[in-house]
Amino acid sequence: MQTKTINIERKFRPEIEGLRVVAALLVAIYHIWFGKVSGGVDVFFVVSGFLITTSIISKYNKEGSFKFLPYIKGLIKRLFPSVITVLLTTVVLSFFLLPQSILGKTIKEVIASLFYYQNWQLALSSTDYLNKDQMKTPIEHFWAMSIQGQFYIIWFLLFSLIFVIFKKKQNLKIINVMNLFLGTLFIVSLIYSIYLTQVNQPWAYFHTFTRVWEFSLGGLLAINLSKIKITSLMASIIGWLGLIGLILTGIIFNVSTMFPGYIALWPMLCAVFILVSGNHETKFGVKKFLGSSFMVKFGGLSFGLYLWHWVILSFYQYHNNERPGLVIGVGMILLSWLLSYLMTKYIEKPIRTASSDKISFKKLGIGLAINLFAVMALYFIVFNNPLEKEKVALSNDYPGAMAAEKQLNVKDDVDVIPEFSEIRNESPDSSKDKVHQKIGESKVLVGEYGKKENYDKTIALVGSSHAQHWLGALQTAAKEGNYRVLNMTKSGCVLTTQDSDKDCEDWNKNLIKEIEKQDIDLVVTTADSSTDVKGKVDPLQIKQFDNITATKTPIMAIRDNPRYEFNVPETLDKFGDEETIKKMNAKQRLPKVSKWNKLEEKPTNTKYIDYTPYFKENGKFVPVIGNVIVYMDKGHISNSYSKTFGPKLKEDIEKYFKELN
Repeated sequence: MQTKTINIERKFRPEIEGLRVVAALLVAIYHIWFGKVSGGVDVFFVVSGFLITTSIISKYNKEGSFKFLPYIKGLIKRLFPSVITVLLTTVVLSFFLLPQSILGKTIKEVIASLFYYQNWQLALSSTDYLNKDQMKTPIEHFWAMSIQGQFYIIWFLLFSLIFVIFKKKQNLKIINVMNLFLGTLFIVSLIYSIYLTQVNQPWAYFHTFTRVWEFSLGGLLAINLSKIKITSLMASIIGWLGLIGLILTGIIFNVSTMFPGYIALWPMLCAVFILVSGNHETKFGVKKFLGSSFMVKFGGLSFGLYLWHWVILSFYQYHNNERPGLVIGVGMILLSWLLSYLMTKYIEKPIRTASSDKISFKKLGIGLAINLFAVMALYFIVFNNPLEKEKVALSNDYPGAMAAEKQLNVKDDVDVIPEFSEIRNESPDSSKDKVHQKIGESKVLVGEYGKKENYDKTIALVGSSHAQHWLGALQTAAKEGNYRVLNMTKSGCVLTTQDSDKDCEDWNKNLIKEIEKQDIDLVVTTADSSTDVKGKVDPLQIKQFDNITATKTPIMAIRDNPRYEFNVPETLDKFGDEETIKKMNAKQRLPKVSKWNKLEEKPTNTKYIDYTPYFKENGKFVPVIGNVIVYMDKGHISNSYSKTFGPKLKEDIEKYFKELN
């Protein structure tokens, strides 16, 4: 009869504490001075997999069972005090220091972090084309905490199943069952991680199941470590190679765009080398350094360093238009250590070592309640001011584009719209109604706006998101012009007859069929793209124009507006009008002679419109015109500003219809 104990040694591994210090410092250093990631988080995942697997098996050996409540209570007491403290501090600071344009996103992410689904919150945001360049919140780094929390639940379910099999099938070697389960999970998750990183890296980066293999590697090492036999010399060599390789990860690889695919094996194997090396007593091994009393002492504070450094860095960058220098950066790390020490000594340790679970969870409950109250207070203060007078685009105080049209003297004693806290809600209605097609899909979605019956004309808005942002203008024009407006747009997909993205090419083919099917009087789209100032209008775009006009449907093509390498409203919110205008005009944004006017042969039945003057004041591109913020991000027009184009767009449409007749 096989014994019900599993051969695994649980002992204090001082080099793990030092490894945590290195990983946390790498994360902080690369965030603060280089604005990128280092692979340190991947090391944390491997170490977590190693330690929790060792803990689970040791507890099972000791008690002969594996129960959920003791398991989860221990994790909550260890993790939640620090999480609640950092999040509450962030919310309080947000009242005073956070730019309004990031408040709404921060509130959502605080809730997501408290309940451990922050990674999914970020994954969903990353897949939204219009939101991909948003300012980072001060608690975005909590995505790793959320994945870790979800991993602990997965590990409970996995080992519960393994132990059930162990009890029922005494003839099986439990170590083989563990290797089978963990090895399968490792392989499947790694393959999925490699695939999804290639297909959609932003989504893959925050996806739980593209990260499980990292924890699995730690678990596999934990149950097989005793079988790894190497000489002391080899242990010394691989230990130092692991440490050096880990430090060089962020230098060798572009971690931000390549992880978590197969490249993540590099820092993870470096961590494995260190753990294997630390299992052997060597005279000159890396364990002597990582396991020193200094490193062990600071290893207990590494979790706090990870949590605090990003918060401090974020609040600094919201009010400084440059990356921290050496002195300030070092100060951030030292302050993070200090806050981690104070938090550990006065909050985390008293809760974790309280005389009873009742006392611990009472304190945690109070902390959670205060957190939720602070979040709700922040939300209602920012988004629900009952005394706030409604501010409407295209009113006397907010003429927007019409201020440029009529050279109006606009009041300068009113607040601009939209409020910075609402700027993320400035996408066109077709996005909110989910009729703007996303990346990866080829079906033409049709959204119907304006007059839906007894209308005089039908106007179709087609093209990419830079065509889509004119929907607000068309909706305003439709009220007076008695138009029906059809939205047929797709993210990242310009009009063309051939595209490297199969979904774009198929969508364009389907678009012609949809235009033929609908009774359309005019197609409105973009005439070019402002991404390449020195480029030309793509000949394949002109071919698609010809395909549209071949359906006997005329086109109105609007010149693309300037695009920027920074988020315009967030820069305005952080640094003010003068600095933003300076950045907007620091280099040439549009060709002096438009790409359209350089065409030797222009497409037939196509009217070209250039609204560039409506993005300028006194010859310069500006972020606010007629008290309305022009942009919602780096290049898309805010829906409020788009609406103020309505009268001008209606006028130009009516002129074109007269020309056609």
